[in-house]
Amino acid sequence: MGVTSAVKRTEPGAIDAEVAARALRRIKDYLMRHPDAETIPATREIDSTDALVLPREAVSLLAFILAQAADGRGVTVVPSHAELTTQQAADMLNVSRPYVVGLLETGDIPFRLVGRHRRIRFDDLKLYQRQHEAKSRAAADELTTLGQELGI
Repeated sequence: MGVTSAVKRTEPGAIDAEVAARALRRIKDYLMRHPDAETIPATREIDSTDALVLPREAVSLLAFILAQAADGRGVTVVPSHAELTTQQAADMLNVSRPYVVGLLETGDIPFRLVGRHRRIRFDDLKLYQRQHEAKSRAAADELTTLGQELGI
């Protein structure tokens, strides 16, 4: 299995919003009643003899996915070690693929070649995204300060 196939995506509306909302409510209720529980038993409503035990973090992630599905949104789950294609990276950054290729070629985002194809580690893409957002916030703050000084 290639690393890029480790990306799992659910399209908007693929999960029944009502079922997702009901499951989300039950998970939230359980987590609130058991704030210190490290593991969560998942049992059937009628016969709870053979419980599936899940880590709290996994249940929290499931709750997030259900919240998105309840709002009719799609969800993409990407392991931190996954390698993305340039198109997947472009989709995540909401930019064009040629723009991402430019970022790779200028060294803004590290990548490796697999044959002729570029692969970007998810962690590297998220690091670039955080740095880019920080620069944008700093520029906006600077413009706000300048505008206040000029009385605009």
